[in-house]
Amino acid sequence: MLLARRLRYLYKMSLAVSLRRALLALLSGAIFILTVLYWNQGTIKTQAYNEALERHPSHRDASAFPIPVEKSWTYKCENDRCMRVGHHGKSGKRVSFISCSMTCGDINIWPHPTHKHVLSPHTHSFSVDDVQLQVDTTHREVRKQLQTVFDWFLKDLRQIQRLDYAGSGSEPAVSESSSSKSRRHTQQDSEPAATLFGATFGAKQAGDLSSVQVKIAVHKSGDLNFSLDNDESYYLTSNTDGHRLLVEITANSYFGARHGLSTLQQLIWFDDEDRLLHTYASSKVKDAPKFRYRGLMLDTSRHFFSVEAIKRTIMAMGLAKLNRFHWHLTDAQSFPYISRYYPELAEHGAYSESETYTEQDVREVAEFAKIYGVQVIPEIDAPAHAGNGWDWGPKRGMGELAMCINQQPWSFYCGEPPCGQLNPKNNHTYLILQRLYEELLQQTGPTDLFHLGGDEVNLDCWAQYFNDTDLRGMWCDFMLQAMARLKVANNGVAPKHVAVWSSALTNTKCLPNSQFAVQVWGGSTWQENYDLLDNGYNVIFSHVDAWYLDCGFGSWRATGEAACAPYRTWQNVYKHRPWERMRLDKRRKKQVLGGEVCMWTEQVDENQLDNRLWPRSAALAERLWTDPSDDHDMDVVPPEVFRRISLFRNRLVELGIRAEALFPKYCAQNPGECI
Repeated sequence: MLLARRLRYLYKMSLAVSLRRALLALLSGAIFILTVLYWNQGTIKTQAYNEALERHPSHRDASAFPIPVEKSWTYKCENDRCMRVGHHGKSGKRVSFISCSMTCGDINIWPHPTHKHVLSPHTHSFSVDDVQLQVDTTHREVRKQLQTVFDWFLKDLRQIQRLDYAGSGSEPAVSESSSSKSRRHTQQDSEPAATLFGATFGAKQAGDLSSVQVKIAVHKSGDLNFSLDNDESYYLTSNTDGHRLLVEITANSYFGARHGLSTLQQLIWFDDEDRLLHTYASSKVKDAPKFRYRGLMLDTSRHFFSVEAIKRTIMAMGLAKLNRFHWHLTDAQSFPYISRYYPELAEHGAYSESETYTEQDVREVAEFAKIYGVQVIPEIDAPAHAGNGWDWGPKRGMGELAMCINQQPWSFYCGEPPCGQLNPKNNHTYLILQRLYEELLQQTGPTDLFHLGGDEVNLDCWAQYFNDTDLRGMWCDFMLQAMARLKVANNGVAPKHVAVWSSALTNTKCLPNSQFAVQVWGGSTWQENYDLLDNGYNVIFSHVDAWYLDCGFGSWRATGEAACAPYRTWQNVYKHRPWERMRLDKRRKKQVLGGEVCMWTEQVDENQLDNRLWPRSAALAERLWTDPSDDHDMDVVPPEVFRRISLFRNRLVELGIRAEALFPKYCAQNPGECI
């Protein structure tokens, strides 16, 4: 009897303990779930809010990823064209537009490779987290630079895959207004539960590749300094080994390897059906540029542009394989650069204290540009285009540094207000230029090319002060003096190529053609094109009738000629082949270093920058990298070029570049139908 009571007591005690344990477990679970819900409530609310906005077309979520998912359509390849087919409510796997485009027809990268390329019809899927780097080089600095480049390559892939990115604080920052904001809103198409528990437990969807191993080999040159003699060729191969993709980029220099990585980035795409990155099972691309100088000029004087906007531009340049960022840093309208030696230039010349560039800003831009294979070429325009920034000499006991500043009527003394032209008889003027050259060379690195400006000198301005002087000879003397000061600033070594803008004065033959190159901005049919080549000058073409991207937006003032017209379409840019139109022989064609699109900013500020530049600048990139032959009529571009540049424009948009639309989206979804 006593034994039975004890057994019942022990049973009740064990039951109570079990109940307490169960209750404790349930309580712990509830606390855990509530904690997870609390920390993820923002994600769930964002998802619910996005879904609500989708139900109301009148509202748009500004933070949404710029390329929407198109679940209603699938695509099939017919005769090298992707055909759109309805997929409304159908089961089965959908083929996305990008996956069809990348596997249908010719290689879909920009610029088109100049040599051979072979792509497998089969593709594999993977995540950016599966990508690994191996660097094969004996050059320590090249290895270090390539590792930095690869970090940015992965950063771009994460954005393409629509994943969040937590960058290292030691790396240059990408624009908060573009890339960072986009990366914080990458999971909006996921289901709420997947977002919640995927973020909590670190789950990810796996592709059919376990790893993508990228090997970059650079054995020949260890030089990281930009030069027109840089070997930019590369050879890219990829092969599948089981569940591994082995990619190898072989180049003779860092610069070729960087271009190879840009090509690899375009051989990868995001498929919104499985939300993974895709690439080819195997590939071969052998490539090299046709022209050495492939430039883009941005004027930051008429309007100020933030460092982030400049870096965003350079990022797009790198993907398009443009390699020279010509920074028209100062002009008569403003002098935004804060000089170490002469801060008065910015104090008197900048629009405001916040619209200025420090030495660190210039250095940061140059370092960032090198990551994308782009050289920064700064220009302090002189002797013309020098305004209020130079109006302080007498206060410092340095005399008049400039003349005709703000003189009226301005149309007599300059091309557009305000007027101003440096004093060619004041030695302090040359000393200031020397110090500016010295600073900029230190910030942008060693170079074999530097731009001195030299355009649109108004001889009537100088004639008021030096009416008994050979004014044309005075311009020549000024440029030679500036050249001598540049040599001093560059540690006693003159850059191999010193560029000046073309003008009536460049035809005087007073500048030695062994040292000076001329950037030709006039019309492509002007006689100066032939004269400069006949006089032995190397040239960079920037013809106003083809490669001036600011044209076609009307006059910005009531009187006088203030606009070039018409608008230069991307087809105009692409079709322009001055070396063919001029029928240059081999000797003269070798004098053509390349070309450059120009963005003068009388009517452009940061709000329009992206869509004024892109994708038109990309059209120049293929013209100078590939220079494809052209048997079509004037301004007629083959349909396959439309197809490729349209896809490249979408790639820019993926990376936060607000590139201009090329045609209605219907035409993009139905390649060849509108062209």
